[in-house]
Amino acid sequence: MRHEVICSGFGGQGIILAAVILGRAAVVYDDRYAVQTQVYGPEARGGASMSSVIIDDEPVLYPHVREPTIYVIMSQQGFEKYGAGAPEGAVMFVDSGLVHSRPACRYHEIPATSEAKKVLGREIVANIVMLGALVAATGVVSREAIRKAVLDSVPKGTEDLNMKALELGFELSGDGGEGG
Repeated sequence: MRHEVICSGFGGQGIILAAVILGRAAVVYDDRYAVQTQVYGPEARGGASMSSVIIDDEPVLYPHVREPTIYVIMSQQGFEKYGAGAPEGAVMFVDSGLVHSRPACRYHEIPATSEAKKVLGREIVANIVMLGALVAATGVVSREAIRKAVLDSVPKGTEDLNMKALELGFELSGDGGEGG
């Protein structure tokens, strides 16, 4: 099955890392095909950033998202630039504390940043919390694959914190509420 995923937020939230981890989980651990691309402005930290991942059972022949099926939106500016026009058939995961608008498509409100700070004491892992929620709700990759990909991708010494963030995301996917 093909999934075209767009992740957006502001620079410094780990949007690009989240997409890289998702692609790695698909290719290395779920034996699928994936292509990841990214866009961010010269301001890098603070400015809008976007990264996309295409995951498929067949080789991906064109690296750019044409029909997004999943959105991960972690800032209001990211919503306005990349999420506001989401097609009706898509599903969106919004960081409910940072994104104030809601799409016309189905969506999940995930308090990734606020819960990362409250439960784990570190906002920096909000991207991993959001990955956990995405995987738990959609099955875009397996839980085991995302666990292994996170461990492969995070800085040494932060593995325990990131695993806790991922598990928190798994839990929040059911409690985050669904709208739309």
